[in-house]
Amino acid sequence: MAVNMEPKKHEMPVQAPDVRNHNFSEVALGYSEETALSEAARCLNCKHMPCVTGCPVNIHIPAFIEKVKEGDFEGAYKIISESSSLPAVCGRVCPQETQCESKCVRGIKGEPVGIGRLERFVADWHNEHASENVNKPEFNGHKVAVVGSGPSGLTCAGDLAKKGYKVSVFEALHTAGGVLVYGIPEFRLPKKIVKKEVDTLKALGVEIDTDVIIGKTVTVDELFDMGYEAVFIGSGAGLPRFMGIEGEALCGVYSANEFLTRNNLMKAYKDGSATPVMHAKKAVIVGGGNVAMDAARTAKRLGADVTVVYRRTEKELPARREEVEHAMEEGIAFKFLTNPVKIEGEDGWVKSILCQQMELSEPDESGRARPIPVEGSEYEIEADCVIMSIGTSPNPLIKSTTKGLDVNKRGGIIVNEETGETSRTGVYAGGDAVTGAATVILAMGAGKTAAKAIDEYISGK
Repeated sequence: MAVNMEPKKHEMPVQAPDVRNHNFSEVALGYSEETALSEAARCLNCKHMPCVTGCPVNIHIPAFIEKVKEGDFEGAYKIISESSSLPAVCGRVCPQETQCESKCVRGIKGEPVGIGRLERFVADWHNEHASENVNKPEFNGHKVAVVGSGPSGLTCAGDLAKKGYKVSVFEALHTAGGVLVYGIPEFRLPKKIVKKEVDTLKALGVEIDTDVIIGKTVTVDELFDMGYEAVFIGSGAGLPRFMGIEGEALCGVYSANEFLTRNNLMKAYKDGSATPVMHAKKAVIVGGGNVAMDAARTAKRLGADVTVVYRRTEKELPARREEVEHAMEEGIAFKFLTNPVKIEGEDGWVKSILCQQMELSEPDESGRARPIPVEGSEYEIEADCVIMSIGTSPNPLIKSTTKGLDVNKRGGIIVNEETGETSRTGVYAGGDAVTGAATVILAMGAGKTAAKAIDEYISGK
Protein backbone atom coordinates (compact mmCIF):
# COMPACT_ATOMS: atom_id res chain seq x y z
CA MET A 1 0.00 0.00 0.00
CA ALA A 2 1.29 3.46 -0.92
CA VAL A 3 2.57 5.60 1.91
CA ASN A 4 1.10 9.07 2.37
CA MET A 5 4.12 11.36 2.73
CA GLU A 6 2.17 14.50 3.64
CA PRO A 7 4.25 16.24 6.34
CA LYS A 8 1.27 17.17 8.52
CA LYS A 9 -1.24 14.93 10.26
CA HIS A 10 -4.90 15.35 9.41
CA GLU A 11 -6.60 17.96 11.57
CA MET A 12 -9.16 16.79 14.07
CA PRO A 13 -12.55 18.34 13.21
CA VAL A 14 -13.97 20.25 16.19
CA GLN A 15 -16.94 22.36 17.17
CA ALA A 16 -16.45 26.06 16.51
CA PRO A 17 -15.10 27.84 19.64
CA ASP A 18 -17.99 30.31 19.91
CA VAL A 19 -20.45 27.41 19.74
CA ARG A 20 -18.79 24.86 21.97
CA ASN A 21 -18.12 27.28 24.85
CA HIS A 22 -21.88 27.36 25.41
CA ASN A 23 -22.49 23.58 25.50
CA PHE A 24 -21.14 20.41 27.09
CA SER A 25 -21.09 18.31 23.90
CA GLU A 26 -17.80 16.76 22.89
CA VAL A 27 -15.43 19.30 21.33
CA ALA A 28 -13.51 16.93 19.05
CA LEU A 29 -15.75 15.28 16.45
CA GLY A 30 -13.51 12.39 15.33
CA TYR A 31 -12.05 11.21 12.03
CA SER A 32 -14.19 9.93 9.18
CA GLU A 33 -13.29 6.56 7.61
CA GLU A 34 -11.73 8.37 4.65
CA THR A 35 -9.58 10.55 6.91
CA ALA A 36 -8.55 7.58 9.07
CA LEU A 37 -7.43 5.62 6.03
CA SER A 38 -5.40 8.56 4.75
CA GLU A 39 -3.80 9.22 8.14
CA ALA A 40 -2.96 5.53 8.63
CA ALA A 41 -1.17 5.63 5.28
CA ARG A 42 1.29 8.12 6.79
CA CYS A 43 2.68 5.32 9.02
CA LEU A 44 5.97 3.86 7.77
CA ASN A 45 5.45 0.61 9.72
CA CYS A 46 8.97 0.85 11.16
CA LYS A 47 10.51 -2.50 12.03
CA HIS A 48 12.02 -1.23 15.29
CA MET A 49 8.67 0.36 16.34
CA PRO A 50 9.91 3.37 18.35
CA CYS A 51 6.32 4.49 18.99
CA VAL A 52 5.62 1.38 21.09
CA THR A 53 8.40 2.32 23.50
CA GLY A 54 6.51 5.53 24.25
CA CYS A 55 3.27 3.75 25.15
CA PRO A 56 2.90 2.92 28.87
CA VAL A 57 0.72 -0.11 28.05
CA ASN A 58 2.80 -1.19 25.00
CA ILE A 59 0.08 -1.22 22.35
CA HIS A 60 1.42 -2.74 19.11
CA ILE A 61 0.88 0.55 17.28
CA PRO A 62 2.24 -0.29 13.78
CA ALA A 63 0.15 -3.49 13.71
CA PHE A 64 -3.13 -1.77 14.55
CA ILE A 65 -2.43 1.04 12.09
CA GLU A 66 -1.65 -1.54 9.40
CA LYS A 67 -5.12 -3.01 9.98
CA VAL A 68 -6.61 0.47 9.61
CA LYS A 69 -4.78 0.84 6.26
CA GLU A 70 -6.44 -2.41 5.15
CA GLY A 71 -9.86 -1.16 6.23
CA ASP A 72 -10.04 -3.90 8.89
CA PHE A 73 -11.14 -1.65 11.73
CA GLU A 74 -12.35 -4.47 13.95
CA GLY A 75 -9.00 -6.21 13.50
CA ALA A 76 -7.32 -2.99 14.57
CA TYR A 77 -9.52 -2.84 17.67
CA LYS A 78 -8.61 -6.40 18.64
CA ILE A 79 -4.90 -5.55 18.48
CA ILE A 80 -5.37 -2.46 20.67
CA SER A 81 -7.52 -4.45 23.12
CA GLU A 82 -4.75 -6.98 23.67
CA SER A 83 -2.91 -4.24 25.58
CA SER A 84 -5.52 -1.64 26.56
CA SER A 85 -8.79 -2.09 28.45
CA LEU A 86 -9.92 1.48 27.67
CA PRO A 87 -9.13 2.30 24.01
CA ALA A 88 -11.97 4.82 23.48
CA VAL A 89 -10.85 6.66 26.62
CA CYS A 90 -7.15 6.65 25.77
CA GLY A 91 -7.81 7.88 22.25
CA ARG A 92 -9.36 10.98 23.79
CA VAL A 93 -7.39 11.90 26.90
CA CYS A 94 -3.89 10.42 26.63
CA PRO A 95 -1.04 12.90 26.03
CA GLN A 96 0.12 11.10 22.89
CA GLU A 97 2.23 14.10 21.92
CA THR A 98 4.64 13.37 24.79
CA GLN A 99 4.40 9.57 24.57
CA CYS A 100 3.93 7.40 21.48
CA GLU A 101 3.80 10.26 18.97
CA SER A 102 6.95 11.82 20.40
CA LYS A 103 8.85 8.71 19.23
CA CYS A 104 7.30 8.60 15.73
CA VAL A 105 9.87 8.74 12.91
CA ARG A 106 7.53 10.91 10.83
CA GLY A 107 7.91 13.60 13.50
CA ILE A 108 11.58 14.15 12.62
CA LYS A 109 10.87 16.12 9.44
CA GLY A 110 7.20 16.90 9.96
CA GLU A 111 4.35 15.96 12.25
CA PRO A 112 4.04 12.46 13.73
CA VAL A 113 1.28 10.10 12.73
CA GLY A 114 -1.97 10.91 14.56
CA ILE A 115 -1.80 7.73 16.64
CA GLY A 116 -4.23 8.91 19.30
CA ARG A 117 -6.75 10.07 16.74
CA LEU A 118 -6.57 6.72 14.97
CA GLU A 119 -6.99 4.87 18.27
CA ARG A 120 -10.11 6.91 19.00
CA PHE A 121 -11.47 6.25 15.49
CA VAL A 122 -10.95 2.50 15.82
CA ALA A 123 -12.55 2.32 19.28
CA ASP A 124 -15.53 4.43 18.21
CA TRP A 125 -15.99 2.33 15.08
CA HIS A 126 -16.01 -0.83 17.20
CA ASN A 127 -18.51 0.62 19.68
CA GLU A 128 -20.82 1.61 16.84
CA HIS A 129 -20.59 -1.50 14.66
CA ALA A 130 -19.41 -4.54 16.61
CA SER A 131 -21.60 -7.07 18.38
CA GLU A 132 -21.66 -7.27 22.15
CA ASN A 133 -20.33 -10.82 22.27
CA VAL A 134 -17.42 -11.14 24.70
CA ASN A 135 -15.69 -14.43 25.40
CA LYS A 136 -15.83 -14.78 29.18
CA PRO A 137 -12.85 -16.85 30.38
CA GLU A 138 -13.35 -19.95 32.50
CA PHE A 139 -13.03 -19.27 36.25
CA ASN A 140 -9.60 -20.32 37.50
CA GLY A 141 -10.67 -20.66 41.14
CA HIS A 142 -9.01 -17.51 42.50
CA LYS A 143 -10.48 -14.21 43.74
CA VAL A 144 -8.90 -10.73 43.65
CA ALA A 145 -10.25 -7.48 45.06
CA VAL A 146 -9.65 -4.14 43.34
CA VAL A 147 -10.11 -0.89 45.25
CA GLY A 148 -11.26 1.93 42.99
CA SER A 149 -12.79 1.88 39.50
CA GLY A 150 -10.57 4.50 37.90
CA PRO A 151 -8.18 3.75 35.03
CA SER A 152 -5.64 1.78 37.10
CA GLY A 153 -8.32 -0.31 38.84
CA LEU A 154 -10.28 -1.03 35.66
CA THR A 155 -7.11 -2.01 33.79
CA CYS A 156 -5.95 -4.33 36.56
CA ALA A 157 -9.43 -5.86 36.81
CA GLY A 158 -9.69 -6.37 33.05
CA ASP A 159 -6.29 -8.03 32.71
CA LEU A 160 -6.99 -10.40 35.61
CA ALA A 161 -10.50 -11.23 34.36
CA LYS A 162 -9.04 -12.24 31.00
CA LYS A 163 -6.92 -14.78 32.91
CA GLY A 164 -9.96 -16.30 34.60
CA TYR A 165 -9.83 -14.56 37.98
CA LYS A 166 -13.03 -13.60 39.75
CA VAL A 167 -12.49 -9.87 40.24
CA SER A 168 -14.55 -7.62 42.49
CA VAL A 169 -14.07 -3.87 42.10
CA PHE A 170 -15.09 -1.69 45.05
CA GLU A 171 -15.96 1.91 44.20
CA ALA A 172 -16.66 4.61 46.83
CA LEU A 173 -18.94 6.67 44.57
CA HIS A 174 -22.28 5.65 43.07
CA THR A 175 -20.95 5.36 39.52
CA ALA A 176 -17.99 3.37 38.21
CA GLY A 177 -15.17 5.12 36.36
CA GLY A 178 -13.27 7.08 38.98
CA VAL A 179 -11.62 10.22 37.62
CA LEU A 180 -12.99 9.35 34.17
CA VAL A 181 -16.51 10.21 35.37
CA TYR A 182 -15.98 12.71 38.17
CA GLY A 183 -12.90 14.57 36.94
CA ILE A 184 -12.89 14.80 33.14
CA PRO A 185 -15.70 16.92 31.65
CA GLU A 186 -18.29 15.63 29.20
CA PHE A 187 -16.94 17.88 26.44
CA ARG A 188 -13.61 16.01 26.58
CA LEU A 189 -14.81 12.52 27.47
CA PRO A 190 -18.52 11.67 27.08
CA LYS A 191 -19.71 9.53 29.98
CA LYS A 192 -21.43 7.09 27.61
CA ILE A 193 -17.93 6.19 26.39
CA VAL A 194 -16.80 5.36 29.93
CA LYS A 195 -19.98 3.34 30.56
CA LYS A 196 -19.35 1.36 27.38
CA GLU A 197 -15.82 0.48 28.49
CA VAL A 198 -17.06 -0.50 31.97
CA ASP A 199 -19.83 -2.65 30.46
CA THR A 200 -17.22 -4.50 28.38
CA LEU A 201 -15.34 -5.38 31.57
CA LYS A 202 -18.56 -6.52 33.24
CA ALA A 203 -19.15 -8.83 30.29
CA LEU A 204 -15.75 -10.39 31.05
CA GLY A 205 -17.07 -11.21 34.53
CA VAL A 206 -15.77 -8.24 36.53
CA GLU A 207 -18.13 -7.41 39.40
CA ILE A 208 -18.39 -3.74 40.40
CA ASP A 209 -19.75 -2.81 43.82
CA THR A 210 -20.46 0.91 44.20
CA ASP A 211 -20.99 2.96 47.37
CA VAL A 212 -18.30 0.94 49.15
CA ILE A 213 -15.66 2.99 50.97
CA ILE A 214 -12.62 0.82 51.65
CA GLY A 215 -11.37 1.72 55.10
CA LYS A 216 -14.86 2.57 56.30
CA THR A 217 -17.45 0.18 54.82
CA VAL A 218 -14.88 -2.62 54.83
CA THR A 219 -11.11 -2.65 55.36
CA VAL A 220 -8.34 -4.17 53.27
CA ASP A 221 -7.69 -6.64 56.10
CA GLU A 222 -11.34 -7.72 56.00
CA LEU A 223 -11.15 -8.28 52.24
CA PHE A 224 -8.59 -11.04 52.87
CA ASP A 225 -10.95 -12.51 55.47
CA MET A 226 -13.62 -12.60 52.74
CA GLY A 227 -11.50 -14.94 50.63
CA TYR A 228 -9.70 -12.55 48.32
CA GLU A 229 -6.13 -13.73 47.75
CA ALA A 230 -4.74 -10.38 46.66
CA VAL A 231 -5.85 -6.74 46.75
CA PHE A 232 -5.01 -4.00 44.28
CA ILE A 233 -5.37 -0.43 45.53
CA GLY A 234 -6.17 2.04 42.77
CA SER A 235 -8.07 4.56 44.87
CA GLY A 236 -6.66 7.64 43.15
CA ALA A 237 -5.70 10.98 44.65
CA GLY A 238 -8.92 12.75 45.52
CA LEU A 239 -7.78 14.89 48.45
CA PRO A 240 -7.46 18.49 47.20
CA ARG A 241 -4.67 20.86 48.15
CA PHE A 242 -5.08 24.53 48.98
CA MET A 243 -2.57 27.36 49.19
CA GLY A 244 -3.16 28.23 52.84
CA ILE A 245 -3.84 31.89 52.06
CA GLU A 246 -6.37 34.12 53.78
CA GLY A 247 -9.91 33.88 52.40
CA GLU A 248 -9.93 30.26 51.23
CA ALA A 249 -12.88 29.55 53.56
CA LEU A 250 -15.12 32.12 51.83
CA CYS A 251 -18.22 31.03 49.95
CA GLY A 252 -17.40 30.82 46.26
CA VAL A 253 -14.02 29.14 46.78
CA TYR A 254 -13.85 25.60 45.40
CA SER A 255 -11.23 22.97 44.92
CA ALA A 256 -11.18 21.96 41.26
CA ASN A 257 -11.94 18.44 42.45
CA GLU A 258 -15.22 19.49 44.08
CA PHE A 259 -16.19 21.84 41.25
CA LEU A 260 -15.64 19.21 38.55
CA THR A 261 -17.23 16.37 40.55
CA ARG A 262 -20.38 18.38 41.10
CA ASN A 263 -20.64 19.21 37.41
CA ASN A 264 -19.41 16.01 35.78
CA LEU A 265 -20.84 13.34 38.04
CA MET A 266 -23.77 15.07 39.74
CA LYS A 267 -24.83 17.38 36.88
CA ALA A 268 -25.00 20.32 39.29
CA TYR A 269 -25.23 22.82 36.45
CA LYS A 270 -28.74 21.61 35.56
CA ASP A 271 -31.81 23.38 36.90
CA GLY A 272 -33.27 21.57 39.90
CA SER A 273 -30.04 19.77 40.79
CA ALA A 274 -29.92 18.37 44.33
CA THR A 275 -26.34 19.65 44.64
CA PRO A 276 -26.32 22.95 42.73
CA VAL A 277 -23.17 24.83 41.86
CA MET A 278 -22.96 28.59 41.50
CA HIS A 279 -23.05 30.13 38.04
CA ALA A 280 -20.27 32.64 38.56
CA LYS A 281 -19.99 35.95 36.74
CA LYS A 282 -16.22 36.20 37.09
CA ALA A 283 -14.22 33.07 37.91
CA VAL A 284 -10.51 32.83 38.61
CA ILE A 285 -8.80 29.44 38.27
CA VAL A 286 -5.50 29.02 40.08
CA GLY A 287 -3.15 26.51 38.40
CA GLY A 288 -1.93 25.45 34.98
CA GLY A 289 -2.48 21.70 34.62
CA ASN A 290 -5.08 19.74 32.70
CA VAL A 291 -7.45 19.87 35.67
CA ALA A 292 -7.18 23.65 35.72
CA MET A 293 -8.06 23.75 32.00
CA ASP A 294 -11.05 21.47 32.64
CA ALA A 295 -12.27 23.70 35.48
CA ALA A 296 -11.77 26.87 33.44
CA ARG A 297 -13.59 25.54 30.39
CA THR A 298 -16.43 24.22 32.56
CA ALA A 299 -16.85 27.58 34.29
CA LYS A 300 -16.91 29.26 30.87
CA ARG A 301 -19.73 26.98 29.78
CA LEU A 302 -21.64 27.98 32.91
CA GLY A 303 -21.53 31.59 31.74
CA ALA A 304 -18.54 33.07 33.60
CA ASP A 305 -15.82 35.36 32.39
CA VAL A 306 -12.82 33.16 33.22
CA THR A 307 -9.22 34.01 34.03
CA VAL A 308 -6.50 31.43 34.65
CA VAL A 309 -3.65 32.65 36.86
CA TYR A 310 -0.37 30.72 36.74
CA ARG A 311 2.85 31.59 38.54
CA ARG A 312 5.19 30.66 35.69
CA THR A 313 5.10 31.52 31.97
CA GLU A 314 3.05 29.96 29.18
CA LYS A 315 6.11 27.90 28.24
CA GLU A 316 6.03 26.08 31.61
CA LEU A 317 2.30 25.29 31.59
CA PRO A 318 1.99 21.57 32.41
CA ALA A 319 -1.39 21.16 30.65
CA ARG A 320 -1.57 19.55 27.22
CA ARG A 321 -0.96 22.13 24.51
CA GLU A 322 -4.20 21.14 22.79
CA GLU A 323 -6.22 21.86 25.95
CA VAL A 324 -4.55 25.25 26.41
CA GLU A 325 -5.21 26.19 22.79
CA HIS A 326 -8.85 25.12 23.09
CA ALA A 327 -9.25 27.18 26.25
CA MET A 328 -7.75 30.27 24.61
CA GLU A 329 -9.96 29.80 21.54
CA GLU A 330 -12.99 29.64 23.82
CA GLY A 331 -12.29 33.07 25.25
CA ILE A 332 -10.53 32.18 28.50
CA ALA A 333 -7.96 34.75 29.64
CA PHE A 334 -4.54 33.80 31.01
CA LYS A 335 -2.42 35.83 33.41
CA PHE A 336 1.08 34.35 33.59
CA LEU A 337 3.74 35.08 36.21
CA THR A 338 0.88 35.70 38.62
CA ASN A 339 0.34 34.22 42.09
CA PRO A 340 -2.56 34.74 44.54
CA VAL A 341 -1.72 36.05 48.03
CA LYS A 342 -5.19 36.68 49.47
CA ILE A 343 -8.86 36.21 48.62
CA GLU A 344 -10.96 39.26 49.54
CA GLY A 345 -14.55 38.82 50.65
CA GLU A 346 -17.74 40.69 51.41
CA ASP A 347 -20.58 39.30 53.55
CA GLY A 348 -18.88 35.90 53.53
CA TRP A 349 -18.60 35.68 49.74
CA VAL A 350 -15.66 36.10 47.37
CA LYS A 351 -15.30 39.66 46.08
CA SER A 352 -11.83 39.66 44.50
CA ILE A 353 -8.47 37.94 44.58
CA LEU A 354 -5.26 39.79 45.43
CA CYS A 355 -2.32 38.66 43.29
CA GLN A 356 1.31 39.56 42.87
CA GLN A 357 3.58 39.49 39.86
CA MET A 358 6.29 36.85 39.76
CA GLU A 359 9.60 36.49 37.94
CA LEU A 360 11.53 33.35 37.14
CA SER A 361 14.76 32.47 38.92
CA GLU A 362 17.00 29.39 39.01
CA PRO A 363 15.37 25.96 38.50
CA ASP A 364 13.88 24.26 41.58
CA GLU A 365 13.89 20.53 42.46
CA SER A 366 11.38 19.86 39.68
CA GLY A 367 13.82 21.23 37.10
CA ARG A 368 11.54 24.15 36.24
CA ALA A 369 12.45 27.80 36.77
CA ARG A 370 11.53 28.87 40.29
CA PRO A 371 8.96 31.73 40.48
CA ILE A 372 9.78 34.46 42.99
CA PRO A 373 7.58 37.47 43.89
CA VAL A 374 8.24 40.98 42.57
CA GLU A 375 8.18 43.37 45.51
CA GLY A 376 5.33 45.91 45.50
CA SER A 377 3.56 44.31 42.51
CA GLU A 378 0.25 43.36 44.15
CA TYR A 379 -2.98 43.99 42.24
CA GLU A 380 -6.60 42.80 42.44
CA ILE A 381 -8.66 40.72 40.04
CA GLU A 382 -12.41 41.03 40.46
CA ALA A 383 -14.03 37.63 41.08
CA ASP A 384 -17.04 36.00 42.69
CA CYS A 385 -15.61 32.47 42.32
CA VAL A 386 -12.10 31.10 42.87
CA ILE A 387 -11.22 27.53 41.89
CA MET A 388 -8.01 26.08 43.31
CA SER A 389 -6.32 23.59 40.99
CA ILE A 390 -2.86 23.16 42.50
CA GLY A 391 -2.82 19.39 42.92
CA THR A 392 -4.27 16.56 44.95
CA SER A 393 -3.04 13.89 47.37
CA PRO A 394 -4.14 10.31 48.09
CA ASN A 395 -6.84 9.99 50.76
CA PRO A 396 -5.20 8.80 54.02
CA LEU A 397 -8.17 6.56 54.95
CA ILE A 398 -6.78 3.35 53.46
CA LYS A 399 -3.35 3.84 55.02
CA SER A 400 -4.84 4.53 58.45
CA THR A 401 -6.97 1.37 58.38
CA THR A 402 -4.53 -1.09 56.78
CA LYS A 403 -1.84 -2.86 58.77
CA GLY A 404 1.74 -2.66 57.51
CA LEU A 405 1.13 -0.35 54.54
CA ASP A 406 3.98 2.11 54.05
CA VAL A 407 3.44 5.53 52.46
CA ASN A 408 5.75 8.41 51.55
CA LYS A 409 5.67 11.95 52.96
CA ARG A 410 3.07 12.97 50.35
CA GLY A 411 0.76 10.14 51.35
CA GLY A 412 1.44 8.04 48.27
CA ILE A 413 1.63 4.28 48.79
CA ILE A 414 5.20 3.00 48.44
CA VAL A 415 5.51 0.20 45.86
CA ASN A 416 8.07 -1.83 43.98
CA GLU A 417 8.01 -0.04 40.61
CA GLU A 418 8.53 -3.26 38.68
CA THR A 419 5.62 -5.13 40.27
CA GLY A 420 3.39 -2.64 42.10
CA GLU A 421 3.86 -4.69 45.30
CA THR A 422 3.49 -2.77 48.56
CA SER A 423 5.05 -3.40 51.96
CA ARG A 424 2.07 -5.61 52.80
CA THR A 425 2.17 -9.14 51.35
CA GLY A 426 -0.58 -9.70 48.80
CA VAL A 427 -1.38 -5.98 48.50
CA TYR A 428 -0.50 -4.11 45.32
CA ALA A 429 -1.12 -0.50 44.31
CA GLY A 430 -0.86 1.79 41.31
CA GLY A 431 -2.00 4.99 39.69
CA ASP A 432 -2.54 8.25 41.53
CA ALA A 433 -2.71 6.47 44.90
CA VAL A 434 1.02 5.89 44.41
CA THR A 435 2.23 8.77 42.27
CA GLY A 436 -0.20 11.54 43.13
CA ALA A 437 -2.17 13.11 40.29
CA ALA A 438 -0.80 11.91 36.92
CA THR A 439 -2.14 10.81 33.53
CA VAL A 440 -4.79 8.20 32.73
CA ILE A 441 -2.41 6.12 30.64
CA LEU A 442 0.29 6.01 33.33
CA ALA A 443 -2.33 4.79 35.79
CA MET A 444 -3.37 2.14 33.29
CA GLY A 445 0.23 1.06 32.88
CA ALA A 446 0.52 0.64 36.66
CA GLY A 447 -2.67 -1.43 36.75
CA LYS A 448 -1.32 -3.64 33.98
CA THR A 449 2.00 -4.12 35.78
CA ALA A 450 0.25 -5.06 39.02
CA ALA A 451 -2.12 -7.50 37.29
CA LYS A 452 0.83 -9.42 35.89
CA ALA A 453 2.52 -9.48 39.32
CA ILE A 454 -0.67 -10.58 41.09
CA ASP A 455 -1.11 -13.45 38.64
CA GLU A 456 2.46 -14.55 39.27
CA TYR A 457 2.02 -14.20 43.04
CA ILE A 458 -1.18 -16.27 43.21
CA SER A 459 -0.08 -18.88 40.70
CA GLY A 460 3.27 -19.27 42.46
CA LYS A 461 5.32 -18.54 39.34
